[in-house]
Amino acid sequence: MAGVFNEMYADSGPIARPHYREFERWLAGQPADIVARKRVEADLMFRRVGITFAVYGSDAGTERLIPFDIIPRIIPAAEWTLLQKGLMQRVQALNAFIHDLYHEQTIVKAGVMPAEQVFRNAQYRPEMQGITVASDIYAHIAGVDIVRAGEGEFYVLEDNLRVPSGVSYMLEDRKMMMRLFPELFACHKIAPVAHYPDLLLDMLRSVAPQGIDEPTIVLMTPGMYNSAYFEHAFLAQQMGIELVEGKDLFVDDNHVYMRTTRGPRRIDVIYRRVDDDYLDPLVFRPDSAIGVPGLMSVYRAGRVTLANAIGTGVADDKSIYPFVPDMIRFYLSEEPILNNVPTWQCRKKDDLQYTLDNLEKLVVKEVHGAGGYGMLVGPASTKAEIEEFRQRVIAKPEGYISQPTLALSACPTYVESGIAPRHIDLRPFVLSGKSVAMVPGGLTRVALKEGSLVVNSSQGGGTKDTWVLEK
Repeated sequence: MAGVFNEMYADSGPIARPHYREFERWLAGQPADIVARKRVEADLMFRRVGITFAVYGSDAGTERLIPFDIIPRIIPAAEWTLLQKGLMQRVQALNAFIHDLYHEQTIVKAGVMPAEQVFRNAQYRPEMQGITVASDIYAHIAGVDIVRAGEGEFYVLEDNLRVPSGVSYMLEDRKMMMRLFPELFACHKIAPVAHYPDLLLDMLRSVAPQGIDEPTIVLMTPGMYNSAYFEHAFLAQQMGIELVEGKDLFVDDNHVYMRTTRGPRRIDVIYRRVDDDYLDPLVFRPDSAIGVPGLMSVYRAGRVTLANAIGTGVADDKSIYPFVPDMIRFYLSEEPILNNVPTWQCRKKDDLQYTLDNLEKLVVKEVHGAGGYGMLVGPASTKAEIEEFRQRVIAKPEGYISQPTLALSACPTYVESGIAPRHIDLRPFVLSGKSVAMVPGGLTRVALKEGSLVVNSSQGGGTKDTWVLEK
């Protein structure tokens, strides 16, 4: 891939970068038949464990295996130190913004952000105005998508603050690599990730309502037909907490209770994997059959913690994304460590014109879109697709942003023809409670189709184990 930063090999030739050299020597010594057998073994084990991803509307069926690649993405310690510092800075500013938005609104009053950009946002929840949440933390779990482009610079592609998913695949990818190739972990100093469920549980305990020393915590799922149900069940099991659906909970005397065989049990913290709109049919969507009637009244009274908080989506909306560097300066009085991707906001007349004039070169995204849906990758689209998308942007310009088509970094990956470079991104997970914590690395997603820049599992992407080398 000409002009693309290769994670494993230096641009000057087929010479492995220093942090990949030990792995490259090992890979070169592996017989092809052994590698092929290991790859088949990985697929069988993932299927046996039930590590699948539901794809809505897919003709292939309701669930499919997420392809797993055995060539890891390796990050040297110095790079990770920079990334970790930048990620913590960013999430701290985002939490400050959400708190400010639902209280004093100083960033709007100061003119740093236009009021209509915030209060007309589909993810803004006026019901949260004035509500005090535990430790003033809203985005307890943040999945921040990082890409590398150009000469190797890191950029934040987007912030996922509502119900970010993928951490279970990060953990299972590591377990799979250790099971298949234990010798690699003897010759590399790889930072562990297996303690993530412990960090998550500690964080959830730390944000319990005031006065609760031994909180009862549950993970709330929409149910087994949700695309990330495997992850919900996996994390609940790993943390040793109950996996519940809305029908398992009820509100009484301004507290939330769980139905058990021994009678009602009071719940203090809900790690919810249910979208805002479906949480309480008395406040949001009245047709929700997966929520808990009255939950919002208990939340408003400070007698239950929801992680993530209701209303966090306003900060990860793509129309708010361009303002995050300004948030860092405004709330922290610091310069951003990690850069945004340059972004044109189609609600602005000049940005709209530039976007329409350059659709064939740009990536255009719906501001509320997710999962790789509702977007146009100009260089990979036909003239008909571009023209169809043009009409959508013209009809609703405020619903779109555009960005340059970045040449995402690539990593060698096993494909049908052998080993070939494929584009990747990285989703690290930031946990915010009484303190901020991370495990080294994250979920590396890989676009398996040649030339594709879309890494989402819903669009046919796969995953790799992510190694952060210890010093």
